[in-house]
Amino acid sequence: MLESERLGDPAWDCEGGMSEERVFAELQSNASTLHESIRLHLERNFAPDARKYLRTFSSAEAADFLGLTPGHLRKLHAEEKIPDVSMDQRGRRTYSAEDLGQIRLALARATRDPSLYLRGRIGGEPLQILSCVSFKGGSAKTTTTAYLSQWYALHGYRVLVIDMDPQASLSSMTGLRPEIDFAHKGTIYDAIRYDDPLPMSEVIRSTYFHGLDIAAGGLILSEYETETPFALRRGVEPPFYLRLREAILSVEASYDLVFIDCPPQLGFLTLSSLVAASSIIVPVVPNFIDVASLAQFLTMTSSLLDTIRESGMSLEYDFLRYLVSRFEPSDGPQAQVAGLLRANFGNRVMTETFLKSTAIADAGLTHQTLFEVGRGSMNRNTFDRAMESVNAVARELEQEIHKAWGRL
Repeated sequence: MLESERLGDPAWDCEGGMSEERVFAELQSNASTLHESIRLHLERNFAPDARKYLRTFSSAEAADFLGLTPGHLRKLHAEEKIPDVSMDQRGRRTYSAEDLGQIRLALARATRDPSLYLRGRIGGEPLQILSCVSFKGGSAKTTTTAYLSQWYALHGYRVLVIDMDPQASLSSMTGLRPEIDFAHKGTIYDAIRYDDPLPMSEVIRSTYFHGLDIAAGGLILSEYETETPFALRRGVEPPFYLRLREAILSVEASYDLVFIDCPPQLGFLTLSSLVAASSIIVPVVPNFIDVASLAQFLTMTSSLLDTIRESGMSLEYDFLRYLVSRFEPSDGPQAQVAGLLRANFGNRVMTETFLKSTAIADAGLTHQTLFEVGRGSMNRNTFDRAMESVNAVARELEQEIHKAWGRL
């Protein structure tokens, strides 16, 4: 455009920049174009009824999930004390997640202590609601939530995951396509919205993991951030910080554990998740930028939660744990920062760490976890190291959960 033409164009201001009206129009146009491109891409590459399916597991993996040795598992099959399963072309048994559930039931019926195999809460043990929260993007918050929720589902717990992040990355990892599946309704937003909310049971979906359900996220959750100030002025009840908690409690009989993936910012969605929680997990990448961000997050969070507490809300947590994530043990500076965290927070920092791994990263490229891709799809040593890290973190956290239930 010539200078004389540009100066005569109302879309440009006198200093040579774009006018405010033009900026908003451009942003809106770009957003619409991108949404449409994503929708068309998904429709071209995924059939409308396409869904992910969980692979079957080897006898060694099944024995680990069930808390048995491979030899004991073979003996139970030979004695016909547990349901039989399918075999592959080489005559080896393969186990689906549903098979594991049926075997657990059979083992529980045959023992004096069913909790050895049915590991969920018993009697009056309270629902554990664990919010995974971080102020910093890239802390492996969503990855942590995905791996932990899948681990507990495969180990016999009834698990619900709630995706409170408008980016809906966790929902995508469970095989859902927010741009297509939730174009109109069906996310957690519908259960906590201020106008005519839906029952929580109507927004929960089963996943391809046996024992794992999800209340999905989506871009519509951003509306909650803008609607809440108006709702506060109108005195809408229940207030924003109780709406998620009440939605979860309406389905508490169906679950043992609830994992909430929070957005990487301190807004009304994150505060709602913190108030709903019975316990908190804070993933921290051990570098000084992330630790500085953590310090800011803790300062702001404590101030805001104190304001909520002054309104009469009791905030008590069974435990708060910092999880060192994306950890590289051979990295000297990372080891120093991890030591700094332990020196400051003591046993609030989990002993086990979530290792940085190419196996986890490679699986994540296709929105999968190691439970889905299997050991044969990559370098076995790399796979085993990553899975050992996941197992160690989950087992340490399981001890905290059992303490909260009064078992230890």
